[in-house]
Amino acid sequence: MTNLVTYEDASEEVRTVYDDIKRARKIDRVSNFWMAIANHPPTLRRTWESLKEIMADGALDIRIKEMIYLAISINNGCEYCRASHGASARKAGMTEEMFGELMAVVAMANETNKLAEGYGVPVDDALA
Repeated sequence: MTNLVTYEDASEEVRTVYDDIKRARKIDRVSNFWMAIANHPPTLRRTWESLKEIMADGALDIRIKEMIYLAISINNGCEYCRASHGASARKAGMTEEMFGELMAVVAMANETNKLAEGYGVPVDDALA
C-alpha cells in the first residue's frame, strides 16, 4: 500500500494543491487518492489541474461527466474510482434509474464491442 501524504506531513507545494482541491470542492480534507499521488508532487499537480479543467461544466454538464467517469471506472474495475465517481454522480443528480440505464449501456457496449472485435467486423464505408 502506498504511503498517504497527510496535510501535516506535506511539503508547501503539496499543501498548495491540497488547499486548491479543498477550496474547489468545498471540502475539509482531501481524499486518499490525492494523498497517495502526492508522493510525486508533479503528478499531483498535473492530475489536479487536468481534472479541474476537464470536469468543469462545458458542453457536457457535471452530472453527465461524472456518469461517464463512473462507467469507465466500472469498466476498468477500479473500485476506488467507482466509489468516488458514483458518489459524485449521485451528488450531481444521478438517480438510481439513471444508474440502471448507465449500467445497461456499459454492459451492452462491452458485449457488442467484444462481438465486433471477435468477428473482426470491418468498419462500414458510411461510418468512416
